[in-house]
Amino acid sequence: MTVNKLIGLLPLTAVNTEEDRGVKCVFCCDLLSVAMAKAPEDSAWVTVIGNANTIAVATLADAACIVLSEGYEFDEAAVKAARGKITLIRSDKPSFETAVSIGELL
Repeated sequence: MTVNKLIGLLPLTAVNTEEDRGVKCVFCCDLLSVAMAKAPEDSAWVTVIGNANTIAVATLADAACIVLSEGYEFDEAAVKAARGKITLIRSDKPSFETAVSIGELL
């Protein structure tokens, strides 16, 4: 499954689109230090934290994309930091529902 296919198949909104990477798993975490240590490579990371630090952690972890759930918005600095690095996606659904929907497609 690729990031763009996820966006097309689920009620998700692309904030920016970068390389259409493959997604191997879903990862849920709102604590950046834990995500830095445990986010799997090529994961769709579901979180409610939409700032530039999230982009840095996702880049270090080599996540395929960041899915901001619960209807939250990425801040302007995050969108700018993500350019050329990682696809940002929004979901109005709760984190759990978003992660389960992604997981079912994988």
